[in-house]
Amino acid sequence: MKQILTRLALTLPVVWLVVSLVFLLIHLVPGDPIQMMLGEGATPTDLDALRHQIGLDQPLWQQYVHYWTGVAHGDLGSSIRLHDTVAHLIGQRYPFTITLTLTSLALAIVLAVPAGILSAVRRGSFLDQALSVVSLFGLSVPAIALGPVLILVFSIQLGWTPVSGANSGGSKLIDWHYLILPSISMGASLAAILTRMVRTAMLEELGQDYIRTARAKGLSESSVLWRHALPNAMVPIVTVVGLQFGALLAGAIVTETIFSWPGLGRLAVSAISNRDYALVQGCLLAIGLTYVLVNLLTDVVYMWVNPRMR
Repeated sequence: MKQILTRLALTLPVVWLVVSLVFLLIHLVPGDPIQMMLGEGATPTDLDALRHQIGLDQPLWQQYVHYWTGVAHGDLGSSIRLHDTVAHLIGQRYPFTITLTLTSLALAIVLAVPAGILSAVRRGSFLDQALSVVSLFGLSVPAIALGPVLILVFSIQLGWTPVSGANSGGSKLIDWHYLILPSISMGASLAAILTRMVRTAMLEELGQDYIRTARAKGLSESSVLWRHALPNAMVPIVTVVGLQFGALLAGAIVTETIFSWPGLGRLAVSAISNRDYALVQGCLLAIGLTYVLVNLLTDVVYMWVNPRMR
């Protein structure tokens, strides 16, 4: 419990930094953000009215305090384009992004752990070389290239999966048929990374003295692999999974745009195109805080997996 509280205390400065950077976003934009939001045809009266509405006519420290007060109360402002609160818009899109990210992560783990173990156990074999080629392909092809290819093959030519969206018939629930291709597109590179990580970690553990001792005691090979080698090999892998979760969140922006997935990434792209800075700030804040929370959970899981940390 002491270690968890320490990790939580160390997370608080990171949260402060994330919120502060998101707040400064609108002030770091070149030019007048209000002019860019309203366009060239806006009158000085319109500019002053929107500037007062957003609070940009106040001193910077007052804007900072006001922004923190809003974040603490869940008030992230309003979208000038969609005419709705930012918190409500994020609340609608957030489950879609988290579902897609977790599904991609689960898919990568399910594929990578068995593949990495097989590759380590049969080191130097044809299977090991084949898995190395597949993992190299997964690392080499980005989601922006893999996504359109998946749509062309499996949606247009074969007709096995829907082209885009998250559901049909006006339903608000996610249809798993629509989740297949975006998850593969996002999870392919992570699966390749984890496969190499699992292989390397398993090879290192299989060469340890305690593995030779376990085999000398007459334990079966499956027991040696699953009860002794794999738990110790998972210690560095847990850290990589936590770090790669942030990469998946960043990759969701590209994937959601390609597959018209109604998540935070697509909402952020739309907000950037419309120069809706309050909505851009809200999306970045939601993604940043999610990443911080996942890293905190990763530290907790790491302590649970690695007894030496306890």
